[in-house]
Amino acid sequence: MSVTGILPDREISGLFDAGRLASARPLDPDQIQPASLDLRLGETAYRVRASFLPGPGSLVSEKLDRLTLHEFSLAEGAVLETGCVYIVPLMESLALPADVSASANPKSSTGRLDIFTRVLTDNGVEFDKIAAGYEGPLYLEVSPRTFPILARAGSRLSQIRFRRGHSLLDETALSVLHEAQTLVASDEPNISNGGIALSIDLAGGENGLVGYRAKHHTGLVDVDRKGAFKVSDFWEPLYNHGAAELVLDPDEFYILVSREAVHVPPAYAAEMTPFDPLVGEFRVHYAGFFDPGFGHTAAGGTGSRAVLEVRSHEVPFILDHGQIVGRLVYEKMAAKPDALYGADLKSNYQGQALKLSKHFTAS
Repeated sequence: MSVTGILPDREISGLFDAGRLASARPLDPDQIQPASLDLRLGETAYRVRASFLPGPGSLVSEKLDRLTLHEFSLAEGAVLETGCVYIVPLMESLALPADVSASANPKSSTGRLDIFTRVLTDNGVEFDKIAAGYEGPLYLEVSPRTFPILARAGSRLSQIRFRRGHSLLDETALSVLHEAQTLVASDEPNISNGGIALSIDLAGGENGLVGYRAKHHTGLVDVDRKGAFKVSDFWEPLYNHGAAELVLDPDEFYILVSREAVHVPPAYAAEMTPFDPLVGEFRVHYAGFFDPGFGHTAAGGTGSRAVLEVRSHEVPFILDHGQIVGRLVYEKMAAKPDALYGADLKSNYQGQALKLSKHFTAS
């Protein structure tokens, strides 16, 4: 009998072996993560008039025939401009078993660059949700919000997580797990609405640095180049000057950090969700997947914080130190992964505090 839960790395490999996952070219060596699969851009991109969902009985390709403004190749790389919407067929396609569904999310580095991405499927009525038994291609909507980007066929902006059945922990199970393994570093954790709360750190460290605000009219960022761009060319540092609060300016993009350290035990996976969707003044643009082993001491993760991508809407909004901005929901793994996030995989964000994406260097 198949075990309920998030599928680990070896079961994702098993989907390829069984023909349930396919790809236009061989997998990258590090493409399969402990509880997810990185998705790769295909060779063609379409600039479209507007974002869309295909809806029941409609193929994405049919919508592209009507909405495409410009078709171009990503084979040698191309610039994707801010404020534009692009649809890119992905290299990976699915033929899921009847008991396996999936969900997608931007990769951590994608969120920290303020690149808005969502996965679409044929007949889809939701973004980033793939129904159990889905058979067909995958497409990625890409819309850079702050920096123009250089991307190419094979660039990895999004990730997909597979699940069998219902594996979400309820509040009672969350409380028991937190008591045993400390999910967030809080003496009095706020566990409600199916998750455990995370709050904002605006106190800063020894130098008072609390976050970064993106600059306007910058150069472009090559999404496949690590440590290639100077922080000072793209970001303005923000410091605590004694107020322990931050005024978010409308439509500015901020990188902030959680006050609590986060722990995802090896037998679980986590995802960040909005604290309260009725709070419309600001939005944390989540790159929401946390893999098994994030913040786990044995995997080199002591003190790992959640980095938050924040944008205010319509009006200025004041964030106070310790204000709740999101919740972590936890799901059981169908089995422990062979490799944990962190030391096993040389993961970029294990043990992180406030940290920009891997593309930037201080020097």
